Amino acid sequence: MFDELSQRFEDAVKGLRGQAAISETNIDGALKDVRRALLEADVSLPVVKEFVEEVRRKAVGAEVVRGVTPDQKFIQLVHDQLVETMGGANAPLARAAEGPTVILMAGLQGAGKTTATAKLGLHLKEQGRRPLLVAADVYRPAAIEQLQTLGRQIGVEVFSLGSGTAPEAIAAAGVTRGRQEGFDTVLVDTAGRLQIDAGMMEEMVRIRQATAPDEVLLVVDSMIGQEAADLTRAFHEQVGITGAVLTKLDGDSRGGAALSIRKVSGAPIKFIGTGEKVEALQPFHPERMASRILGMGDVLTLVEKATKEVELADVEKMQRKLQEASFDFSDFVQQMRLIKRMGSLGGLMKLIPGMNKIDDGMLRQGESQLKRIEAMIGSMTEAERRQPELLAAQPSRRRRIAAGSGHTPAEVDKVLADFQKMRGFMQQMSRGGMPGMGGFPGMPGMGGGFPGMGGGMPGMGGPGVRGGGRPARPPKPAKKRKGFGQL
Repeated sequence: MFDELSQRFEDAVKGLRGQAAISETNIDGALKDVRRALLEADVSLPVVKEFVEEVRRKAVGAEVVRGVTPDQKFIQLVHDQLVETMGGANAPLARAAEGPTVILMAGLQGAGKTTATAKLGLHLKEQGRRPLLVAADVYRPAAIEQLQTLGRQIGVEVFSLGSGTAPEAIAAAGVTRGRQEGFDTVLVDTAGRLQIDAGMMEEMVRIRQATAPDEVLLVVDSMIGQEAADLTRAFHEQVGITGAVLTKLDGDSRGGAALSIRKVSGAPIKFIGTGEKVEALQPFHPERMASRILGMGDVLTLVEKATKEVELADVEKMQRKLQEASFDFSDFVQQMRLIKRMGSLGGLMKLIPGMNKIDDGMLRQGESQLKRIEAMIGSMTEAERRQPELLAAQPSRRRRIAAGSGHTPAEVDKVLADFQKMRGFMQQMSRGGMPGMGGFPGMPGMGGGFPGMGGGMPGMGGPGVRGGGRPARPPKPAKKRKGFGQL
C-alpha cells in the first residue's frame, strides 16, 4: 500500500536537493509534485488544496538549521502535515462510565464490516476485555452465520435472534444481554447496502436510538479513494460517527481514504485492517502511517507484531543457539512460521526503514523460495534437521531429500551451503549486531535482522551464497592482535 504515493513524494523532494534554502521560487515545483501525488492517490480535492497551502505557508521562510538541508526540512514539513491531516495522534476507543461500552459498526455492504466486527472483538479480548458480538444484519444472506463462525474461531460469544426480527430490536436485546451477563463491550454488526439510501440511514438512526452507543464506527473500504469523503460526510451528517475503521489496506490502496476521512468528518480513524486474517487489525497511529507513506518505515509496528507473537524465553533460547552456532533447520522452520504469523514477508520488510524500495517481484520470489526450502526441510529426518552436518557428510541423504521434495540435488546442495554460511554469519551478528542496523532487541534471531535476511536467506543469494552449490565451511575466527603487554 502507498507505494505509488511514496514514490511521488520522493520525486517531489528531488528538486530541492542542492538548494541553499526554501524559497517561493524553488518550492513551486515540489508542491506541484505533492499536489499531483495526492490527487493520483485519490485524496479528496478540497483536502489536497488545504494540504498544499498549509505546507507552502509553513515552508516558505522556514528556518533551516545547520546540518539540515532544505529537502530534509521539506520532508519534515510534509510529514508533520500528513500527521495533522490524519488526526495527530492515536484515538482510543471510548469506555462507558457504567454498564457495557456499546460500539455500533456501520458502513456499506462489501466494506468488510462483519469481519471488522470480529477483528475488533478479538483485539478487545486480547486487551483483557470481555466483548459480545451482536448479529443485527438480517438482510445479507449468511451474514449472521458468518459472524457466528468468526465468533467461534476467536472464542467470543455471538448474540442473535435470527433474521425474522427487526434490527433495532436485536441490537437493543443484545445490549440488554451484555448488561445482564457482565460483558464490558457490545459490538453491534449492522446491515449495509450497495450504496447509500434513505432506508439504510433511517434504520441506522433507529438502531442508534435503541442502543445509545458510545462509539459509532464507520467501516470504510480503503480501495474506494475519493468516494470515502462523500461516504463519510453522508454517514456523519445523518447518523453521526465517532470514528472509522479503514479496511483492505493490504490491497491496491492508494491512500486517499486515509488522508480524507479525518478532514471531512472531524472523526478519527481508530483502526486499520491489514489482511484477511482475523488477527489483522491494528490501532491507527497517524505518525506511523505518515512515516510509511514517506518511505521511512514503521519500526514500532514491527516490534509490536513481534512482541505479540514471541515469548521472552524463546528469544533467549534462540540467542544462545545463535551464539553457539547451533541454529538448525528446525529452528529455521520455526522462524519462517513466526514471520508468516506476523504477516507477509513483503509487508514486514516495508516496515523496516529503507526497505520500501525493494521490488515487489523480488519479495514474491523470496516468499516462493521460502516455500521451496520448507518443502526440502519437510523431507528431512528429525536427526537431519537437528544436525545439518549429516547432510554435508553424506550426498546420498541430499539426493533422497531432493527426490522427496521434488527438487534437484544441486538445489538441496545450495540450500545447505547457504544455511551453513548463514549460521556462521548470524553467530557474528548475535555478538556484535548487524552492521549498520544495530539489530532490533526482542526479535527472535534478530541480533541484527530476520534470520538470514542480512546474511543471505538460504537459497536467496546475498552474502550467504557460495558458488558451486557446495556446503560452505564456517567462517574462520579473526586473528587476535597482540596487545602492548604481548610485544
